Amino acid sequence: MQGADLLLHRLDRLKALRRERQRDPGREARLRLITEWQVERLATTHADLLGNPRYRTAVRFFLDDLYGPMDFRQRDNELARISPMLARVLSENALRTMGRALEMNILTEEVDAAIERSLSDLGFPDTLDEEVYVRALRRCDDADKRRRQIELIREVGEDLDEIVSRPWIERALKMARRPASLSGLGDLHQLLERGFYAFHGMRGADEFLEAIVGRELEILERIQDRHPRPFRLEDS
Repeated sequence: MQGADLLLHRLDRLKALRRERQRDPGREARLRLITEWQVERLATTHADLLGNPRYRTAVRFFLDDLYGPMDFRQRDNELARISPMLARVLSENALRTMGRALEMNILTEEVDAAIERSLSDLGFPDTLDEEVYVRALRRCDDADKRRRQIELIREVGEDLDEIVSRPWIERALKMARRPASLSGLGDLHQLLERGFYAFHGMRGADEFLEAIVGRELEILERIQDRHPRPFRLEDS
């Protein structure tokens, strides 16, 4: 599959995964706890980037819009509504970028579900800490999926960095703001604008992406090597 067909296939898969978790309120609450813990961990690992005005908005875009614990159903429904026309109005590169973002969302759902099952097998705690989380993570045996997640951060980031260099994109987004809102596509359009301005403001994303991807790959290796504190990169 290519282009819009692949996009729709991934969107259907993502919606199915999210419906599955919503059927069980207890499981949904556990998955939310996992997501919140991981967002806090990522914010700690990349605190220097969050503290840097050049990179802060881009870090928040990844944490909040591509991963965080928000309810994305409205955005997913909007994307499903317009997916049949995307092949006619978007370039192959733009479709590829959206497809990669959806792939990252799918992997996140699958990996988090595996962590939830592992934690439940261990006796799900009231609160998470590094030791319990890492023990559950090692039981999942899904390093390849987590490595692909990290690779997608780089790929989506490089795509966005290339897109924002085009001078007409900002004007097109501004012109589409009101029509998108009137047609019920406000959430999706706001996502596109946040992604644009997060990367446009950096004036080049190479150092930002290298920092995030490099650190996350190192953490993955430390988890596999059974380092006692894999998230604390200062303990090398």
